Amino acid sequence: MRCLCKQKEVKELKIEADVGADPIWCDRCHCNLDVEEIPISLNLKLRLMKWIGDYGKWIDWDKDGIVSNGVELEKTHNKEGLKLTEEVQKELEGKYKVSFSPSTFARMHVKE
Repeated sequence: MRCLCKQKEVKELKIEADVGADPIWCDRCHCNLDVEEIPISLNLKLRLMKWIGDYGKWIDWDKDGIVSNGVELEKTHNKEGLKLTEEVQKELEGKYKVSFSPSTFARMHVKE
């Protein structure tokens, strides 16, 4: 895995959802990594890709806002992302440090 930070070896990963990107990033330089290159189980890779495919269901793309119940949809997505992050960390124990970056789009668009 090569990144913009030019580390010889990436050791800090971040799980984060975004449109058109794989769910795993270098936590130092923020480059998007190919999930296929990450040494985790195929089942976990598939679950991560399904999770990222659900990203943005709370966003009204036409109005640059959120759909009704958008905050709840985002919370559910973030809970699943955290769970997946914990599973990635468990599979990569001792090899990588893994963190989670939750989505904040819906919360930012709602006055609470």
